[in-house]
Amino acid sequence: MALTELDKAIDAATAAITAPGGQLGVGKATVRGVEYPVFDHAPQSLREYLAFFLTANADKEFIVYQGERLTFADVQKQGVRIAAMLQSRHGIAKGDRIAIAMRNYPEWAPIFIGATMLGAVVVPMNAWWRPDELAYGLKDSGTRLVFADEERLRRIHEIEGLNLTAVAVRTSHQVAEQMGAQTLEDAIAASPETPWFLPPIYPEDDATIMYTSGSTGAPKGAVATHRSIVSGALNYLVQGLAMLQLAMAQGVALPAQQVMLLNLPLFHITGLVPILLVSIAIGRKLVIMYRWDAGEALQLIEREKATYFVGVPTMSLELMQHPDRDKYDLSTLLDIAAGGAARPPEHVARLAEAFPGKNPAIGYGLTETNAVGAGNIRDNYRLKPDSTGRATKPMVEIGIFDDDMKQLGTGEVGEVCIRSVCNVRGYWNKPEATAASFTADGWFRSGDLGRLDEDEYLFIVDRKKDIIIRGGENVSAVEVESAIYAHPAVAEASVFGLPDDRLGEIVGAVVYPKAGERLEGEAVIQFVSRELAAFKVPARVWVLDEPLPKLGSGKIDKVSLRQQFRDVHLGRTTA
Repeated sequence: MALTELDKAIDAATAAITAPGGQLGVGKATVRGVEYPVFDHAPQSLREYLAFFLTANADKEFIVYQGERLTFADVQKQGVRIAAMLQSRHGIAKGDRIAIAMRNYPEWAPIFIGATMLGAVVVPMNAWWRPDELAYGLKDSGTRLVFADEERLRRIHEIEGLNLTAVAVRTSHQVAEQMGAQTLEDAIAASPETPWFLPPIYPEDDATIMYTSGSTGAPKGAVATHRSIVSGALNYLVQGLAMLQLAMAQGVALPAQQVMLLNLPLFHITGLVPILLVSIAIGRKLVIMYRWDAGEALQLIEREKATYFVGVPTMSLELMQHPDRDKYDLSTLLDIAAGGAARPPEHVARLAEAFPGKNPAIGYGLTETNAVGAGNIRDNYRLKPDSTGRATKPMVEIGIFDDDMKQLGTGEVGEVCIRSVCNVRGYWNKPEATAASFTADGWFRSGDLGRLDEDEYLFIVDRKKDIIIRGGENVSAVEVESAIYAHPAVAEASVFGLPDDRLGEIVGAVVYPKAGERLEGEAVIQFVSRELAAFKVPARVWVLDEPLPKLGSGKIDKVSLRQQFRDVHLGRTTA
């Protein structure tokens, strides 16, 4: 095949937007010893980026949540007040870690903005984490202060040995006081309106620490610098501007404001960079759902005139299958995007048929790449529904390498590696893990196995690392195995991903009991559910009456077990 007309048009528009001399002109710079493409006139920090775009879009509506509506100016003002509170009441300074442990509430954005103003390092915490997981993240990052909603506040209150301040969000005075916290409203009311000092922030200063489950079990904190995260947001902005130019050239009538129905969590890298930060840049409205419900989503698309839907692939599937779908006016909807997990290829054609004139899209990026990587959109996605698309220009380079980091040719399967100034600088306080994943010449080793075709479209084949991606959440197989081994009757265990139409993958496990012990799969599930966040708990557990198969090294043969029980799960064979 050859590049499509859409590919060629996007490339031409991108080249024009990033030509030297323009606001998004691209040049070269050496960062941590490696030369990369960089935006010549990029804001030097997230603080500059946020201040510029929030002011530019001040009068537009920004956040809609149930009955609440906030403009960009409202959110910016709240952010400034939060910065003043952090500085004056709690002595937060540049480099201090500030955690956000809450679901998608309107306060999430101004908290991020306020902490960033001071040069603090923001640590978004997974809202699904249980107390021991939260304890790990808070202690590992050295967090000084945490913003938490009521549910997360209760979990944090159970943790012993924490030396940090908690500010309660969407929590009553009585409950906050019981948990040893102050409400956000009280903290702001007792503080000045603006910070008294803003420290200088440099491009290579740390901006965020985002925890990602690794194959070794313990989550690793990926540290983004101001340069890397701003570059990631601007790389997405270029792609959006290129599509806007193409739409205008085709005479497409565009709405006065883009409106996104937001269902991905802001504590995920997709939620933070291509959603929150890019929305601030383009003046896009975010309509936040309290919890996912396909019927309510259809209502909101009609009522708020949403132009863009983003969620894990399961959500677009449920929209497509909802019995009331045709009762709603979805004419404003232009794009149906998915992130966080693979979309089954057969769903792409079904989406295009179910929503005529709407455009399915998929993205591939990781926490370590600040969500940038590859993208597949519109007609290109329909032509290659099993591909995640081409590397997103102008920042990203994708290569396929063998175990010795020798670059492989077209069609050859190897580890997917990504090189970009958008990549994080490494893992927080984990030099060995950093060295294993980030090469000296700038490549990040993704742990995914894939190939590039002759058009440089990326196809993910399998996962090299022992990670399961369930509905956009990374699950470490090693962590789940450790929880299973804690059961007194378990002798051997192996955990792996099982294919699932709705969630992409679910967690499966095979166990072998100790001699003389009786064990039921449901008992194992109940046992580990006491310790693990719900998304990590196995959906299926098989108990075998023979030891698990081993490799010559003596290790459990997970590859053959995974293949065998995927077939069992799909009904192709019996256990």
